[in-house]
Amino acid sequence: MPELNPFKIAQKQLDTAAATLGLDEPTHQLLRWPQRELQVTFPVRMDDGSVRIFHGYRVHYNGARGPTKGGLRWHPDETIDTVRALSAWMTWKTAVVDLPLGGAKGGVTCNPKELSTAEKERLARAYIRAVGRFLSETQDVPAPDVYTTPEIMAWMMDEYETIIGQHSPGVITGKPIPLGGSAGRGDATARGGIYVTREAAKKLGLDLKGKATAIQGFGNAGQHAALLGSEILGLKVVAVSDSQGGVYNAKGLDPKALVDYKQKTGSLSGFPGAENISNEKLLELDVMVLFPAALENMITDKNAERIKAKIVCELANGPTTPEADAVLYKNKVFVIPDFLANAGGVTVSYFEQVQNAYNYYWNLELVYSRLDEKMTKGFHDVYTMHERHSVNMREAAYLVSVSRVAEACKLRGWV
Repeated sequence: MPELNPFKIAQKQLDTAAATLGLDEPTHQLLRWPQRELQVTFPVRMDDGSVRIFHGYRVHYNGARGPTKGGLRWHPDETIDTVRALSAWMTWKTAVVDLPLGGAKGGVTCNPKELSTAEKERLARAYIRAVGRFLSETQDVPAPDVYTTPEIMAWMMDEYETIIGQHSPGVITGKPIPLGGSAGRGDATARGGIYVTREAAKKLGLDLKGKATAIQGFGNAGQHAALLGSEILGLKVVAVSDSQGGVYNAKGLDPKALVDYKQKTGSLSGFPGAENISNEKLLELDVMVLFPAALENMITDKNAERIKAKIVCELANGPTTPEADAVLYKNKVFVIPDFLANAGGVTVSYFEQVQNAYNYYWNLELVYSRLDEKMTKGFHDVYTMHERHSVNMREAAYLVSVSRVAEACKLRGWV
């Protein structure tokens, strides 16, 4: 059985890149591990007056290229190894699109679906009190991730500002726009993925208009991928799924109706004019573009041979195992790796930091054009490396990112 520990997978991916780049051993070892980790335990009072104890994490993976940056996840299965892996991927993600940032990640082990709004607010504030000394605009900047929202970011920013006694909007990104959030942040992850899918189709000589697409995972990124894939690329959405299962219609599904239905009912089950499909079967549909937008380890050595998509654009973090990668590459499935495909979110978060720093805000058109520019250049940097070394796109993305981070470490005299 292959190792599915996400941090072991992240290390294995780095090891491959280090060997190809011929990295010296000290630099390789430095990049295999987080520079700093904080694990915290903190109490939160529940609505019924009882007190529950929560466990939280914040990991700064590498800050050689700038302040670390990365999301905060609230998930019942959150572990330190998940956070370590995601902080490593954030390091490579900021480097692959050439942002002057390092990588970090954080999380709380909890089930937010079981918490009231007031309990979520108390949890958000308690977490910031526990990790606040680890954060600042020039040290480490969190953002939203799985089950965290702009509202939660607002509470966290407010708690941080209360602690330090002054405004510091750039300490958290993904905030509501009236509190210094950036225009275009809501759909940035999916939009960045759509831009790189467009570039991939050009390189592969594929016409996407009217072609089928399937989306596994129908949260923020998945919903926007359905809408923007149709609007920008002309893709036909034939299947979407969430944690409870999915819906399918070979003739196509209306993306807007799907999003409205999911937001109204909380699930996709019973969507009119569609048949049910499992998450497993959705991945194996014969489509032009597959968007895995759920959780880690969805495409493994067990199902990789049955993936028929021409392009797999990974909007989720770590959806494909290394063993599956090898099979997809052999079968000529073009995978746009997660830390390039979903870098739109951190790119617009970076734009938010920039706007916060000089207290002047850009319009939507400017955000979109600058995002397009960053994502397109990132794709072509990786594609060039993919051709030069005859490796898959994930390895190529690692070669671009790891060489940039290693260079910054060396220039600082760390190794």
